[in-house]
Amino acid sequence: MIAALDSFLVRAALGGAGVAVAAGPLGCFVVWRRMAYFSDATAHAAILGVALALALDAPIFAGVLLVALAMGAAIATLAGRGAATDTLLGVMAHSGLAAGLVAVSFLPDVRIDLISFLLGDILAVRAVDLALIWGGAAAVLGVLAWRWRALLTATLGSDLAHAAGIDPDRERMVLTLCLALVVAVAIKVVGVLLIGALLIVPAAAARRFARTPEWMAAGAVALGLVAALAGVWLSFRFDTPTGPSIVCVAAALFAAANLFGRPRA
Repeated sequence: MIAALDSFLVRAALGGAGVAVAAGPLGCFVVWRRMAYFSDATAHAAILGVALALALDAPIFAGVLLVALAMGAAIATLAGRGAATDTLLGVMAHSGLAAGLVAVSFLPDVRIDLISFLLGDILAVRAVDLALIWGGAAAVLGVLAWRWRALLTATLGSDLAHAAGIDPDRERMVLTLCLALVVAVAIKVVGVLLIGALLIVPAAAARRFARTPEWMAAGAVALGLVAALAGVWLSFRFDTPTGPSIVCVAAALFAAANLFGRPRA
């Protein structure tokens, strides 16, 4: 097993698979709750987390996770005070990315490859990165399994959640925590600009075939795995950027699902 991990392609495939496993079921909630811009805003703030981590000589994973959590909490708080959600998310997404890029410019003594953080650098995934990715995926799956029914009920409506004794704000924060964790582990694989796509596209494609929420989550994981593994292979075969290649495969699966999947009312 250790010898196998010496192959950068094996590490890349395992890294992509780990992100797909975490992003699949979480992406279903992003689709159901129409949180696409929310995931983008959280992901774009990750660059600021990278800059802060480098400035403080801290692990990049920790910096990205903390900033993603802060962004998610800020969005949830402001949205709860009546701010227009689409406008708020647009402002936060672009502001977070711009603030991160400006912060990076103040680190002249630190060499940083911005493209690898924006578009991912999955072929440079190390064994320690795999541990973080799969550890994060296990944590996200554990939380979603634990709160699955409560999250589904809160997704259907706040009134139904209150009637069932569930706090919808608490469940929203649970999703925020999971989303921040996925952003932190996925930045190495697809980059901050494409994390939202890996969350949304497989889940949207699985929706065309699934008849229950559980089947949709399983389908999203399966399609995400196909996209990740095929994207890594195509990137190696044709020398294309790996993160965008993964998303392109996911987009092709979405197109096929819309062509051959059952129509939705």
